[in-house]
Amino acid sequence: MGDVKEFHQRWCIADGHADSLMWNRDLCVRTEDGHVDFPRLREAGVKLQCFTIVTRGFPFIGGFPVFAAWQGWPREARASEWTRALWQIEQMASFCQRSGDTARITTTGAMLEDNLAHGRLSAVLGVEGGHAIEGKVERLAELHQRGVRFMGLTHLSNNDLGGSSFPMMGNRGLTSLGREVMEEMARLGLSVDVAHASESTLKDLFTHPSVRFFCSHTGVRAAGGGWRNLSDESLRFIADRGGVVGIIFAPVYLGGDTVDDVVRHIEHAVDVMGEGASGWVPTMTGWCRCPRA
Repeated sequence: MGDVKEFHQRWCIADGHADSLMWNRDLCVRTEDGHVDFPRLREAGVKLQCFTIVTRGFPFIGGFPVFAAWQGWPREARASEWTRALWQIEQMASFCQRSGDTARITTTGAMLEDNLAHGRLSAVLGVEGGHAIEGKVERLAELHQRGVRFMGLTHLSNNDLGGSSFPMMGNRGLTSLGREVMEEMARLGLSVDVAHASESTLKDLFTHPSVRFFCSHTGVRAAGGGWRNLSDESLRFIADRGGVVGIIFAPVYLGGDTVDDVVRHIEHAVDVMGEGASGWVPTMTGWCRCPRA
């Protein structure tokens, strides 16, 4: 265990997915709730943590406002998907401000390098589901200005941008609005997270010549598991585009129930993508390549 902790402290350990913000916890305080807060990330040697902004719940329930009320979100934050997104961004900004300069919202490679040099956690913001912009493409620029650096077009259900990989969603492709959003994301430099994209939406996304693709949390289909896992073809495409793939540390999606099942998926991804293309490093909730500046 000592060797593992030493490795984590020496290397740039990065994690591609944590939805801690939806749970309305104080990330500045070390607790036993959930998996992530600033003190525990620091103790574990994590240097970069992606925090996702969730604004809609499971597809057949639609109870996210009820969930948010249960979590103690203020009424004005619960009003719409857009206000839910902005409130979570504001929460992260507040946490970083109160962190004693141990964590910063990070938006560039230069900021990441500076954080590494000074022992800070780099908090990278992303949106899980483009429904958060409520059909208003111009809001992507505001998200970018507020520090968001990636977005998945869909989450647990189909939306007005495209299709979700969730079962019984019909494998829908990108809509005309989804294509417009993809173009604007490419213009702004926002990366597209394909973690919850249907096969048809994934193929439509991959036709774009310059969008930055990555997958924050997934399994690989050839190693077993369920509906959300990526094919070898998709792994190769993401690697060829210079992207990152994170293996989800949740064996329920990987066709098993042990850490060995997680390792099996990691090994297959490295075999397909190549060590040079994937650069895998261990993380808190998955495996991910540490970005280069």
